[in-house]
Amino acid sequence: MNDRKQHVIQMAHQLFIEKGFQATSIQDILNYSGISKGTFYNYFSSKNELLIGIFKSIYSKLEKERNELLKGQDRSSIDIFTKQVELYLITNRSNKLLSLFEEVMSSKDEDLKQFIRKGQLRVLRWVYHRFIDIFGETKKAYLLDCTIMFLGILQHNLKYNALAFPSEENINKIVRYSMNRIMNIVTEVSVTNEQLLHPNLLDRWLPNCKDRGDSLQSKLALCLIAIKKQAQELDDRDKNMELINFIEEELLHSKTPRRFVIEGAILALKDEQKFKDGEDLQKLELLIKDYFIKSSGSH
Repeated sequence: MNDRKQHVIQMAHQLFIEKGFQATSIQDILNYSGISKGTFYNYFSSKNELLIGIFKSIYSKLEKERNELLKGQDRSSIDIFTKQVELYLITNRSNKLLSLFEEVMSSKDEDLKQFIRKGQLRVLRWVYHRFIDIFGETKKAYLLDCTIMFLGILQHNLKYNALAFPSEENINKIVRYSMNRIMNIVTEVSVTNEQLLHPNLLDRWLPNCKDRGDSLQSKLALCLIAIKKQAQELDDRDKNMELINFIEEELLHSKTPRRFVIEGAILALKDEQKFKDGEDLQKLELLIKDYFIKSSGSH
């Protein structure tokens, strides 16, 4: 994403928080960000698309930071999972996203509502997959139910703790408390063999994500992070970072990634001997091959 587009997103985000999404006009955004109407429509087809761009920008950064926490760590570590959930909660609060979610869900805009609902399902799916990491495949049949219960327990604990202790809220303590309750529940339902919802429902709720699962997405994200770190040490840093960011945008954020342009960008990275000889770029090429095989199989 170029700097000017990011600037518009940041300015619009501030306006939406201050005035509300519905009360903010496109002209308000033009005046506040200092761009022309033509430039705006070059980036966004509507105010709705701009709001979606805000959410995507914030959660793209969150995903990178979340993957950084996991890199080199034991995926079954509850401490790491707790830190990831804290990061998610802090991101929502620091960007004042809850008020934007509430405004969208109380509006009559079905497209935006659907986008928010899908976002909630993606959070559900992510926690579910992390629960598989933590509790193991043998408990998988019960983990969608337990994920739903965890998110409900967490949400209400946060709500009422904030009401009781508005200036002393400890997010880490609340996440850990909620997680401790779920650990007991996972053990109990696996012993009694009780299940409400089958995990296959996630494939029905998010059909386009079925064969491009979190595991492959996480591997791609982690590999790109490693390559970015290498790029920081090179003389032609800016050029290489631009290529890597382009690959990341295509793979992780585009609805229709273009294989030929991604491969062209990788070929350009190979001009650097460090990348050409390094294991990370070779690993990325293999992951991309796997990515497109799975993507073609999902249609």
